[in-house]
Amino acid sequence: MKIMVAVKRVIDYAVKIRVKSDKTGVETSNIKMSMNPFCEIGLEEALRIKEAGLASEVIAVSMGSGQCVDTLRTGLAMGADRAIHVDTKDVMLYPLSVAKLLKKLVDLEKPGLLILGKQAIDDDCNQTGQMVAGLLKWPQGTFASKKKDTSFFGKDREWLRFNVRSSVEDPYLLMVVLDKEKQVVTVDREVDGGLETLCLDLPAVITTDLRLNQPRYATLPNIMKAKSKVIKKVTPEELGVEINKSDLEIVQVTEPPKRKAGVIVSSVDELIDKLKNEANVI
Repeated sequence: MKIMVAVKRVIDYAVKIRVKSDKTGVETSNIKMSMNPFCEIGLEEALRIKEAGLASEVIAVSMGSGQCVDTLRTGLAMGADRAIHVDTKDVMLYPLSVAKLLKKLVDLEKPGLLILGKQAIDDDCNQTGQMVAGLLKWPQGTFASKKKDTSFFGKDREWLRFNVRSSVEDPYLLMVVLDKEKQVVTVDREVDGGLETLCLDLPAVITTDLRLNQPRYATLPNIMKAKSKVIKKVTPEELGVEINKSDLEIVQVTEPPKRKAGVIVSSVDELIDKLKNEANVI
């Protein structure tokens, strides 16, 4: 079974965002870019599933300008077998367009599982996974996330549900559980009331949350090997997808207002007075 993982190139999470002077967007020139953290977690989970012997191939997919190739090489260095770049030049992509492109790639590659990050840290849309599941008419398990403490198993770290050995030593186990015989996948997902367990028929779409796993670091030998790997390049036209102008229009991008400095109160009475008369919250 193949697993396809969508990865997105975004401004690195540690970089301070600067708004352009004309307020049309944020500065991306000479800014460090990296793989979207949610996508990185999705790729890590796919690699763990493969290491457990439940998948034959992991395919990383990215869409955008030629610079997305760098993100795909990071995915290859982490352990992905192949990579596909959908070259959309500098056209702004919105969730529905990405979902349509992913559907076409799924039709071509026929993976048994499509994994995406639940959202990107640049636009925070949290829509693509749900949209592509609707277009494919596949079941979906969104916000896949679960932390399991294995300390009560003592020294028996071999308990990992499928005896998975990751290159990273961490207490997060394989939480997207596949049953090849029954052709189902079990996902623990976060909801308002806690955790919900879903059992989905394959093929399925899964979006990953932050607490699912801890992504591995790419080793230097794998980084060097990834540089020589061929990345398949396709265009929206070749896939038969027309990238239409979105119904969304960015009117203006501004920085949030700076927070006012806090004050220290000398008594509970003073605190209550400020909350009541200045903040108007009680």
